[in-house]
Amino acid sequence: MHNTAESLYTNLEANRYSYLTRARQASRITLPYIMPDEGFGSHSRLHTPFQGIGARGVNNLASKLLLALLPPNAPFFRLNVDKYGLQAEGAPEEMITGIETALQQVEDSVMDEISRETYRVGVHEALKHLIVTGNALVYLPDEGGLRVFHLDRYVVERDPMGNILKIATKETVSYATLDNSIKEAIGANYEGKSGDDDCDIYTAICRVDNKWHVYQDIHGVRLPDSEGYYPLDKNPYIPLRFSRIDGEYYGRGYVEEYLGDLQSLETLTQSIVEGSAAAAKVLFLVNPNGTTRARALAESPNGAITQGNAQDVSVLQLNKFNDFRVAQETINTIKDRLGHAFLLTSGVVRQAERVTAEEIRMLSQELESALGGLYSLLSTELQMPMVHRLMSVMNKKKSLPKLPKDIVNPVIITGVEALGRGHDLQKLDMFLQGATQVVGPDAVARHVNVSEYFSRRATALGIKTQGLIKSVEEIQGEQQQAQQMQMTEKLGPAGIRAVSDNIKQQQSEEQ
Repeated sequence: MHNTAESLYTNLEANRYSYLTRARQASRITLPYIMPDEGFGSHSRLHTPFQGIGARGVNNLASKLLLALLPPNAPFFRLNVDKYGLQAEGAPEEMITGIETALQQVEDSVMDEISRETYRVGVHEALKHLIVTGNALVYLPDEGGLRVFHLDRYVVERDPMGNILKIATKETVSYATLDNSIKEAIGANYEGKSGDDDCDIYTAICRVDNKWHVYQDIHGVRLPDSEGYYPLDKNPYIPLRFSRIDGEYYGRGYVEEYLGDLQSLETLTQSIVEGSAAAAKVLFLVNPNGTTRARALAESPNGAITQGNAQDVSVLQLNKFNDFRVAQETINTIKDRLGHAFLLTSGVVRQAERVTAEEIRMLSQELESALGGLYSLLSTELQMPMVHRLMSVMNKKKSLPKLPKDIVNPVIITGVEALGRGHDLQKLDMFLQGATQVVGPDAVARHVNVSEYFSRRATALGIKTQGLIKSVEEIQGEQQQAQQMQMTEKLGPAGIRAVSDNIKQQQSEEQ
C-alpha cells in the first residue's frame, strides 16, 4: 500500500509513457485538441492537419457509437426479474407482472436522469478519447453529472485478467479555490503562495478486499474528509479501454490501428497542397536579348496592341501533372480504405449511376457489424458499471427505490444485442418476402401467425408492445361485435329477437 496518492501516481506513471506518446501521434493527425503535446498551455498553438478525413472519421464513429450505446428514444438496459426464484417462493403470476411493470418505470427514471444531467455529452467526449487515444476515465460523483479524465491525467493498474486494482488521478486547481480546512491542512507547504498559484490534487482509488478505498492528498498531506469506501460494483471512477490486450494496463485506440494510412494521407495531401500553391503562381519570362520589353508587357492593358515578339515571352510551368496524378490516385485509394474503417458510408458506396437504397443499407449494416467486439467491451466496461453507479446515486438522492440484488439484475440490450436483433429483423423480412414471392400472399396469410410476427418485429426494433399490439382476446371480441352489427343491419331488431328466441328454445329442449 502506498502512503500517499501522489506516490502511487508517480510510481504508475512510467507504465503510461509509451501509450501517451502513441496517443499524441494519433491525435496530431485527427483531432489535435484531444491529446496535445506535453507542456501545452493557454498560449500554445495546436497543430493543424492538412487533411480532414481523420477528424471526420473520428466524429462520425463517435456519434454512431453514442447512438448505439445510449439511444435517445429507449433504455439501453433492462431490469430482469428472477421469475423462477419468485415462482419457487409461491409468488402468483399477477405479482410478477406487476413487478415487471414497476421495473419499467425504474428504467424510465434512470433514462430521465441521464437526459437531465447531460450524461450523453460526457460519454461522447469519452468516446472520442477512446477512438483516438484508446483510453479514458469516467467519473460519476455522488452529486450527479459526469466528468472525463484524459490519459495524461490518470494512471491505472490491472491484474492479468484485466480487473482494476489501482487508479490514481491528478488535478491542477487554483490555490484560491480550496476550502479553508484544506488550506489549513496544507498551510506549511504553501506559505507565501499567492491566490493565483496552482496546486496538484492527487486521488487514489485502491481495491482492498471487496471494497474500493478512496483518498486524496496535496503535496503528501491527506485532505480532511476525503477518505471513503465504495462497494465493488459501485466505483465512481470507471476506466475505459477501446481494445483489450492481454497483459497491458491500457488499451489501444482505433486510430492507432490505421495510423499508417492516416500518416501517408497527411504527407501526400501536404505535398499536393504545397505543390498546387507553387503551381498556381503565374510568372512570365521575357528574353533579355529579345525585342519585347518587359515593362511594356507588364503595363499594357487587356486587349492592347504593343510591339513585341511572341517567341521572346514564355510562362514558367512545373510540368508535374503526372506526378501529382499519381499522388492523387494514391490519396483516393487511402481515403476509400479509411472510409471503410470509420463507417463513412458515402466514401465506400460504389460509384455508379444506380445504387439502390437496399445496397446502401446492407453496406451500413455490414460495416457496423464489424464493430461487434467493441460493443462487447464497452457494454462490460462502460454500460454495466454506469447503470450500477447511476442507480446507486439515485438511491442516495431518494429518487429511486432500492432493488434486491438476488431478484433484480440489469441486462444491457444495446450494442451487440441491438446488432443481433437487427440481423433477426433482416432474416424475418427476407423470409416473408421470399415466401410471398414463391407461394403467394394468400398462403402466407393462412400459415403465418400475424400476432407473433408483429411481436417479433417489435422486439427486433426494441419497441415496447404493451398497449400497442392487440391481444387475441381483443381481436376476437372485435370480430364478434362486427358480426353482431352486420346481423343487426341485415335482420333488424325483430329478426335478432326471433333468432335469440329460437336459440333459447333449442337449449331448453336439449336440457
